[in-house]
Amino acid sequence: MEYRYIGKSGLRVSVICLGTMTFGSTTDKKEAFRIMDEAYERGINFFDTAELYPVPPEAKYAGITEEIVGEWLSTKPRESVILASKVAGAASGWFVPPIRYGLTAMDRFHIKRAVEGSLKRLKTDYIDLYQQHWPDTVVPIEETMRAFDELVREGKVRYIGTSNDSAYGLTKANTVAKYEGLARFESIQNNFSVLNPRFFDELEYVCKKENVSLLPYSPIAGGILSGKYNTSNPPKDARFMFYLNYPNKRVRNHAKRFYNEKTLKATEKFLEIAKKYDIHPVTLAVAYSKHFDFVASTIIGARKLEQLEPSLKAAEIKLNREILKDIKKLQEEILYPMG
Repeated sequence: MEYRYIGKSGLRVSVICLGTMTFGSTTDKKEAFRIMDEAYERGINFFDTAELYPVPPEAKYAGITEEIVGEWLSTKPRESVILASKVAGAASGWFVPPIRYGLTAMDRFHIKRAVEGSLKRLKTDYIDLYQQHWPDTVVPIEETMRAFDELVREGKVRYIGTSNDSAYGLTKANTVAKYEGLARFESIQNNFSVLNPRFFDELEYVCKKENVSLLPYSPIAGGILSGKYNTSNPPKDARFMFYLNYPNKRVRNHAKRFYNEKTLKATEKFLEIAKKYDIHPVTLAVAYSKHFDFVASTIIGARKLEQLEPSLKAAEIKLNREILKDIKKLQEEILYPMG
């Protein structure tokens, strides 16, 4: 297993990170333990969760994922695991999270409440990487960064990061941190894949210049790049088949962003590339997202243990120029299939 450092931090993480967002919903505790045990035994030392998990977010389930991860974590030497979690983003953002009565904000109060709850559920006295799940459009970033800095000074958090953020948001936050002598964001966790290369537009440049690491999520585009949706009869238990019929409109729109005519057309071409080079499409998709020098660790997921292997194999794959050229050609032919 290859290991890289996150930003300027002392966090040395496996190039593959195990995401846990299905644990407690479509993945029960027993299966979650099997998945985490296998990942750990294969050299993965980096695990990512959030107070809002599992997905899709519902008030009655929020926090269950952290409880499962915490119970598993207690069976391992704590310092052998780099643990990441997130405070739910602000209600002023892209949706109102179903926790703390829908009144969340990236202010001192909510950040403190969130980390206290996460530490209790995770059965640990510190979190290695604590991230804002998405930015706040109302609360000044100065207050947010001061609150995070307090957690670092108290020893509850080692380093901080952001997620679902913009080039402006990341730059503004770290500029505030620099001039006020606060802890800065060492990472940004954004969607990045063959189907969603928007990170190249501006954020790649920011990350390289400022030595901030990308932690890509959805490297296989929520399962689209596996090819299982490119059939006349996609699996009924597949995530987006479930989401398309979900009562919440936001969840249905989320599914349509991943599962649409352009993404399926692009995936068809991607599957041809995978076949050409005799690489499992999931392995190729994950290998692509970890290929770049601004990436520290790529976040994979699995609902079942048998889904884990193709993603883990990506740790052994290094992409050559020919493969990258073919993928770039695909991305130029079908621009931004995810919007």
